[in-house]
Amino acid sequence: MIQAPVAPCETLHVVPEPSTPAHDTVGGGTAKLTPGAATNGSVLAVAIGVMNIATYGFTIVAARALGPQQYGAFAAVMNLLIVVSVASLALQATAARRIASTPGDVREIEDGVRRVTLRAALGLGGVLVLAAPLLNVALRLESLLTAALVGLVAVPLTVMGGQAGILQGERRWKPLALLYVAAGVPRLVLGTGLILWQPEELVATFAVFIGALAPVAVGWWALRERGHVRHDRTDVDHGGRAIVRESIRNSQALLAFFAVSNIDIIVARNVLDDHDSGLYAGGLILTKAMLFLPQFVVVLAFPDMADSAARRRALRLSLGVVGILGVVGVAASYLLSQVALVFVGGDDYVDVQDRLWLFAVLGTLLSMIQLLVYALLAQESGRLVALPWAALAVIGVAAATLADSVSSLLAVVVAVDAVLFVALLLPAMLRAPADASPPD
Repeated sequence: MIQAPVAPCETLHVVPEPSTPAHDTVGGGTAKLTPGAATNGSVLAVAIGVMNIATYGFTIVAARALGPQQYGAFAAVMNLLIVVSVASLALQATAARRIASTPGDVREIEDGVRRVTLRAALGLGGVLVLAAPLLNVALRLESLLTAALVGLVAVPLTVMGGQAGILQGERRWKPLALLYVAAGVPRLVLGTGLILWQPEELVATFAVFIGALAPVAVGWWALRERGHVRHDRTDVDHGGRAIVRESIRNSQALLAFFAVSNIDIIVARNVLDDHDSGLYAGGLILTKAMLFLPQFVVVLAFPDMADSAARRRALRLSLGVVGILGVVGVAASYLLSQVALVFVGGDDYVDVQDRLWLFAVLGTLLSMIQLLVYALLAQESGRLVALPWAALAVIGVAAATLADSVSSLLAVVVAVDAVLFVALLLPAMLRAPADASPPD
């Protein structure tokens, strides 16, 4: 899921920790939102922040070291990997939902997820390696080996999704946080050294592959042995086919969200001139920051949203947290627009300075839509997440007919996303039953 200061350095606990007011162990019941939950949220927030900052830092280093021509090829590879990562995120959501909703079946679910994840990783990687000649031409890489590396990167990237889903479903936040840190820091450290030694897109892609092995190693360590795990079998089907079916549904839902959250930059290139489309792209840097800022909330809340006894309260509280962060971000973008301008490219983008707060509004809407998409996945309401595909079509048509400036395009996208938010919010809240009363 799509991204600060220092990484946590706790030792991994491979045996489930004793139950605390903040969370129960696997099979122990519903997580309680207490000060302990705030601590878990802080750990995840820092870890995901570290991952995103490290990833962004590596991108900056690569852009400077490779130069425009080779960086263009590397950027094309990275954009392809974003699409490939949908399989990883879908497996993570599937594993986390199943474990959180039927904790008594954790052993069976974990075994099934591991088998499906490995097969999916090898299958996806194999297909991409075989498609390397096609990718080489389509992305204009002029390097068959670079294209083949995409398939190799897909293997650990997909495996990481299954591992993260197991840890997330079991609410083992510290190992999960370390996994996220490992997904970013090794890429930055090792990758920087490699591309400074040999500034080529092949070497940069190889650095991404090496970096992708690190979180898999952390996940293996955290899951290498199991302590006492409660195992009260239910009649829910956790077979490989059921996991695959759910993962495919999750994939199309997440792909729809990625599409609707990125379509506007493609539209901007077609309906605006080069200068205005560049201004719009600069403003979207702030939008993406607002989208990624509350990512930890989605990770932390998802297991509770999959728990029928806690999902309404979890959804309500998580929407509140995302909303508060959004209000703070929008206010800061409005009151400190000169400072915000520095982060979107500096004085070259001064023409969009007075509209940066609207880009922050757009990012907040997208972050809340992302939360609702995951809430519907947690509730197994996969059909409703077809709504983002409809929003995608509306944005394309409306922008082509109504948008002729940065402001008008931004107004169209914000309006459509606001309607999408309401359309997802109503069923998400209605399908979440009132929280069950805790047992005496």
